[in-house]
Amino acid sequence: MSTEYLRLDQQICFALHAASRAFGNVYRVVLRDLGLTYPQYLVLLVLWEHGELPVKRIGELLRLDSGTLSPLLKRLETAGLVDRRRSADDERSVTVSLTEAGLALRERAELIPRRIAEATGLPPADVVELRDRLARLTAALDAAAP
Repeated sequence: MSTEYLRLDQQICFALHAASRAFGNVYRVVLRDLGLTYPQYLVLLVLWEHGELPVKRIGELLRLDSGTLSPLLKRLETAGLVDRRRSADDERSVTVSLTEAGLALRERAELIPRRIAEATGLPPADVVELRDRLARLTAALDAAAP
């Protein structure tokens, strides 16, 4: 077996890791004006798209466990962007909804996807194709996981 396969620059996982870190750096700058971190932005994206949701569903959509998600939601609540409340039907379930401030922030966030796409330096069609390929890769890896 060739040692070529063990080179760092040959690893798809490292290429994805490096790209993720680079995206994080760009998002940090772009989201600064909104006072958000990237994970907080993701939570708001889910709520802007779906409206009020149980914490468990937000975690499923974002692929985050409750131990990671709960502190994010607390910070968003402290910032006045979301409300959390226990379900009347099941006290173990917590529902998250946007406040007026959280809803209003959506308008200011509308330019973020365009700024991120421009930062890639790729034509819009290539960005869409890359996103779709990564979604297929994720699905394949999920199916392959034990």
